[in-house]
Parts: sequence; structure tokens; C-alpha cells
Amino acid sequence: MKKDQMPTGRRMVLRIAAALGATTTFGLFALERNGTAPPGPAGPAPRAHPGAAGARPGALAGPRLAPSAYRLQPMTAHAPPRHRRALPPVRQRPFLRVSGVGQSMVLSFDDGPDPRYTPAVLRTLRAYGVRAMFFVCGEMAAVNPDLLREMADDGHVVGNHSWSHPLMPRLRPSRIRDELGSTSDLIERTLGSPPLWYRAPYGAWNRHSFEIGAELGMEPLAWTVDTLDWKEPGAPVIVRRVLDGAGPGVVVLSHDAGGDRSQSVAALRAYLPQLLAAGYHLTVPRR
Repeated sequence: MKKDQMPTGRRMVLRIAAALGATTTFGLFALERNGTAPPGPAGPAPRAHPGAAGARPGALAGPRLAPSAYRLQPMTAHAPPRHRRALPPVRQRPFLRVSGVGQSMVLSFDDGPDPRYTPAVLRTLRAYGVRAMFFVCGEMAAVNPDLLREMADDGHVVGNHSWSHPLMPRLRPSRIRDELGSTSDLIERTLGSPPLWYRAPYGAWNRHSFEIGAELGMEPLAWTVDTLDWKEPGAPVIVRRVLDGAGPGVVVLSHDAGGDRSQSVAALRAYLPQLLAAGYHLTVPRR
């Protein structure tokens, strides 16, 4: 991804293609075979990420909110996002894995950017010449725009992970539009072009999130291997989960915010050179 604004005509083609569900626009990901994650029970949203199919067990102003609190205090002072009616057909399942590109894998990081951990992740990726995907929360990106620009300058793909990390199936469509639209608008203002990929918080997708994502010109991406790093199991455990789950087409889920992510950073430094030595090509979507 480049910092310069994408030509208007090309951007419109991409948005229309995404809304139409045209897999050939990107030619990179295969669709998940199983259904989407159902809404959770009533009450506060759980912190756990429901496993995707194929997963292995194993602020705009004022002080920045602490990771333990920012999801509980969503920012709401935003104009309704620009959106248009989605054109049928709209996807009913997220992309899950890379398809047809040999020994390629995708590393993805959710919930940031966080100035305590994201810079170390970026430095590690830069040291090995690897690009990744960062699914950012709008309220974190709003207070860390320099990190957002650094992601883009290094060629990483910046995706949409909602504004305040809510459980989408519990929201009215208007709230989903605000969560996704406000984040897309922020990314476009900061980087010059809107995101083309999004990931539902907790992996909880529903019909409205697919439709609204398409309205905003984005494709949905889930994951194949969940490191469960948010549980802070220790860097060696995270490393083992990534290496055990490695394989052609795998999309790895990790986090660079939302809690203490020092173990995630340490694990990345350990497993990244091992993946490269094993012949894996760590890639991002081509547009």
C-alpha cells in the first residue's frame, strides 16, 4: 500500500468489484467453507476470539485510553460514514486462507496501533523484509496516526477492524455502519485511500456486516490459525502454535494491542526467521 491517494477511477472499480463479491479482483484468497460465527450470549462481549474454521487449538482528543478500557469506552462523536447500497451478490462468508500461490502465508495483527508494541512489530517485519496485514481499530488509529502511516510506508496492508471493537451481531445496522464507516474514513484521511479489507471483531460476522462492508468497498478476511496470544500463554507457546499451524495458504491471527503484547512481539522475533528458513513466502493481498 502506498501513501499516495489511489486514482479515483481505479478506486471506484475496486469498490464495485468488492461489492459484487468478485474473487478475481484480488485472486488471492479462498472462501471459508463453514458458516459465520453466531452472535454471543447476552451481556458484555467476551474477550476471546471465537476460532475460525480450521483454527488449531493449542480518542480523537484527550489522553489515550488504556488497552483494558478502550473497548469499553467507544468514541461516538463522528459524522455518519459515507456509504451506498451494496450491489448483489454480497459475500456470506469471509475469506479464510491464501489460495493457489505455493508456499505463501499471511501474518495479520489486530486491535492496534499501540505505541508500546506496534513499533517493535514493525521493526521486526522490516528487518526481515516481510509485509503483513494490520486490522486497526479506529479509536486506536485516531490517536496514533504516525503508526498508521508507518504501516503504509513499509508496504503493509491496513485493514478495518471497526472503531471500538464491538460484537457486531449485537448492533443495529446503523451502528455497524458507524463502526466500519468511521474507521474507513479515518484511514482514508490519514493514508489517502480507504481500506479494501476488514475483519469482524471476535470473528463474529453477520449479514449486516457483510452488506455494509461491501457498501464501503471492503472484502472480509478471517484467519486459519489463531495464536490465542491475547491469553498471554507465553512466547514459546505462541511460537509453537504458529509453526505447528504453518502451511500453504495459512492466515495467522496475532495482536499488537488490546493488552500486554510483549509475548506476541517476542514470539514474532522467534518464529518469523524459522518460517522464512522453511521456505514460506509471507505475503499480503495484491491489488
